[in-house]
Amino acid sequence: MMDTLKKAVLMGAGLAVLTTEKMKEFFDEMVKKGELTEKEAREAFNEWREKSRQAKKDLETRIEGAVNKVMARANIPTRQELEELKERLAKLEGGQGQ
Repeated sequence: MMDTLKKAVLMGAGLAVLTTEKMKEFFDEMVKKGELTEKEAREAFNEWREKSRQAKKDLETRIEGAVNKVMARANIPTRQELEELKERLAKLEGGQGQ
C-alpha cells in the first residue's frame, strides 16, 4: 500500500513539473500575442504557482490524514509510537544490568 502511495505522490510531483512548464509556456504565448504584458504574465504565473503550492500542501495534509486513519484502523503503529517503544525498551534493558 505504501508503494502505491509513494508512486502516486511521485506521479503527482511529475505532473506538477509538467504543468508548471506548460503554464509558463501559456503565459509566454499570451505575452507574444499581446494579450498580457510581461509584468502581468509574471504576476499571473506567480499567483498560479502559489495557489498550486497551497493546493499541493492541502492535498498532502489530506493524504497524510487518510493514511493515518487507515493505519489506525488496521492497528498499525506509527513511526513515533515505534520510536517511543524503542526508547522505553532501551531504558528497561539499561536498568536490568545494574
